[in-house]
Amino acid sequence: MTTGAQTPRTPARPPRSRLRTFLPLGIAAWLVLEIWLLTVVAGASSGFIVFLLLVAGVVLGSVVIKAAGRRAFRNLTETLNQQQSGTPAEARPASEGNGLMMLGGLLLILPGLISDALGLVMLLPPVQKAVSRYAQRTVERKLRDAGPGTLGDAFRQARMHRPDGKVVPGEVVREDPDDTPQGPRPPLSR
Repeated sequence: MTTGAQTPRTPARPPRSRLRTFLPLGIAAWLVLEIWLLTVVAGASSGFIVFLLLVAGVVLGSVVIKAAGRRAFRNLTETLNQQQSGTPAEARPASEGNGLMMLGGLLLILPGLISDALGLVMLLPPVQKAVSRYAQRTVERKLRDAGPGTLGDAFRQARMHRPDGKVVPGEVVREDPDDTPQGPRPPLSR
């Protein structure tokens, strides 16, 4: 029997998510694949062709990001002007796809042929709509399933606050039409 002081036990760590486990491995594999593909293309043609492909990707990506930024700014300006004039929300321009266009431009700017191919695919409108719908469903599901202390809970809490930042405490009291009041109710306390 030992009579020494026991070491305090630390609480068990939560298990790592799959994303945190496999993301570094996926990035490393992607980088190795990009470098391998660039060497294969350089071996089949020349290093100058690879250089031109990389420069063309940077230039095209910059043009795409600039165009998406201009379109987003124009949509924002139109929306603000229409809000001030009192136009209903249904008649305002749709500003979807700017973020995905910028993502496609960023993928084009990244050096590599696979990222360039993904960037070009992200510029196609049907792909943008499909990715946008998938992302929206995923975010809505995550917000619905969010527990206390999570980012989704923070969004839910933010919606409960008034625009001036004050929280309105209270409770819902339902009265049946056939109930008669028993007297004055006590005021709600803070």
